Amino acid sequence: MAGMKTATGDYIDSSWELRVFVGEEDPEAESVTLRVTGESHIGGVLLKIVEEIKRKAGLHRPVILRLSNRRALRLRASFSQPLFQAVAAVCRLLSIRHPEEMSLLRAPEKKEKKKKEKEPEEEVYDLTKVVLAGGVAPVSFRGMPAHFSDSAQTEACYRMLSRPLAPPDPLLLQRLPRPSSLLDKTQLHSRWLDSSRCLMQQGVKAGDMLWLRFKYYSFFDLDPKTEPVRLTQLYEQARWDLLLEEIDCTEEEMMVFAALQYHINKLSQSGEVDEPAGTDPGLDDLDAALSNLEVKLEGSAPTDVLDSLTTIPELKDHLRIFRPRKLTLKGYRQHWVVFKETTLSYYKSQDEAPGDPIQQLNLKGCEVVPDVNVSGQKFCIKLLVPSPEGMSEIFLRCQDEQQYARWMAGCRLASKGRTMADSSYSSEVQAILAFLSLQRTGGGGSGNHPQGPDASAEGLNPYGLVAPRFQRKFKAKQLTPRILEAHQNVAQLSLSEAQLRFIQAWQSLPDFGISYVVVRFKGSRKDEILGIANNRLIRIDLAVGDVVKTWRFSNMRQWNVNWDIRQVAIEFDEHINVAFSCVSASCRIVHEYIGGYIFLSTRERARGEELDEDLFLQLTGGHEAF
Repeated sequence: MAGMKTATGDYIDSSWELRVFVGEEDPEAESVTLRVTGESHIGGVLLKIVEEIKRKAGLHRPVILRLSNRRALRLRASFSQPLFQAVAAVCRLLSIRHPEEMSLLRAPEKKEKKKKEKEPEEEVYDLTKVVLAGGVAPVSFRGMPAHFSDSAQTEACYRMLSRPLAPPDPLLLQRLPRPSSLLDKTQLHSRWLDSSRCLMQQGVKAGDMLWLRFKYYSFFDLDPKTEPVRLTQLYEQARWDLLLEEIDCTEEEMMVFAALQYHINKLSQSGEVDEPAGTDPGLDDLDAALSNLEVKLEGSAPTDVLDSLTTIPELKDHLRIFRPRKLTLKGYRQHWVVFKETTLSYYKSQDEAPGDPIQQLNLKGCEVVPDVNVSGQKFCIKLLVPSPEGMSEIFLRCQDEQQYARWMAGCRLASKGRTMADSSYSSEVQAILAFLSLQRTGGGGSGNHPQGPDASAEGLNPYGLVAPRFQRKFKAKQLTPRILEAHQNVAQLSLSEAQLRFIQAWQSLPDFGISYVVVRFKGSRKDEILGIANNRLIRIDLAVGDVVKTWRFSNMRQWNVNWDIRQVAIEFDEHINVAFSCVSASCRIVHEYIGGYIFLSTRERARGEELDEDLFLQLTGGHEAF
């Protein structure tokens, strides 16, 4: 309608309200209302719609999130902002710091069940009516963020988020899908959503279920005292990784994990809450600074400081070494081994040390794999060292826990290009010793354990604490005493300390933090596995699971994606070029993993919660052909 014609022949423009629904037409669809006239053209109307959407700061619709603890939560999420921003807003609502470590992935397709099998109705927690004011930091009230204290329902939701849940029903655990091969483990990582595109662009609809998970295994500034939700959700993700066999561990390690779960569940069910520090943390920082100043003024230990700056620490000791070779049955042989900077050299005897070594290995970029059995007094370190032919394999066997901890810590640092002069060396040694101490009583299986409150098996169902493969291997009466033995070493830990110890033990596992994708390397005729960790890429033989080659991000010069042929090309130092096409997932997912980990490596404590969102999107975004 262009307008109305008057008696004199003139036109009077009329206008009316145009209501536009953005997205699918359903009761939850957001609408935009504009006033238009007959003179309005379609291009101008579309421009006004876009501007109105921006003014509303994004369309928010309800979605259901499956959390790390496998509970379902309904809330409103932005459907028009990039996913990176939408996840940040969700994490702010849930009181989770460092949202850059998390992302959303599509829920797996449900298999059709027989008519007789009815799934029990699931409880879905609801936060759709909770709204946070933008730009205002949430405040605490009654021991929780104030926006959770509005009702009994929201308080129950916070308890679900911030307190570990009881062990799962063993029968349910056996029915849940688990990966039976390395190939199965690649399926999870094909479902990640694109962080640079909004939910609407990715076909997500109101009411859909998505999974909220820690995507990047690089956990920054984890403070168990001040962020219970982040700590608990991280613990739950680690726990389910182990229970569903997404990550492998030894029998001894499983007993330690079971004991920690048992202890955490006891504390959580009893309602124990870690007491906040009695003093102002700001005053604690001030006291520490003053103490440090006193030491400097008194001039104590200047020699140690100077020595640490001028002396490069090194390890020298007798170790037994084994180098697997084809057509040979030779075992371990004792050698004199010298470890300095990132180089490991070994000699036939100590007397020959000043001369040329039998072999010298630079451990920068190598894979370091523990091979330990505490009860059997086996303390071995498996090294996979990059070489022109592939990966060179060597085993170091230590005499005891102390020697193992020192050499293992040195190898781990060297693999990252750091020396034992690094400030983290001592803490790494202590962390290794602490994990070994947890296993010391958990692997005996003697069944002898002290009687008393801490050793009581009340409420202990071992089958809910161990992965199904251990359920098949042992009877409950065999597992219970072993878990109780391991529990003696953790019985004095507080709830947050026990959760943190569980996470640290999870991080110490050889396969921790590796995301798997099936790829086809350029020039190869077979599919292989690409493992993506927080500091390296790993080429893995699909048939046998052996590591073929490792490339460190620190040696990466550039990478790019050819979206037309869906190929990733990476250039490393020394003119090493790697190219591959992705089979089990899109190139976008691999591209985002690489860029995301590089972005996370730029974080600094001095910047606090500030995030360079533009840099993240620049490193992870792409222009995929549609």
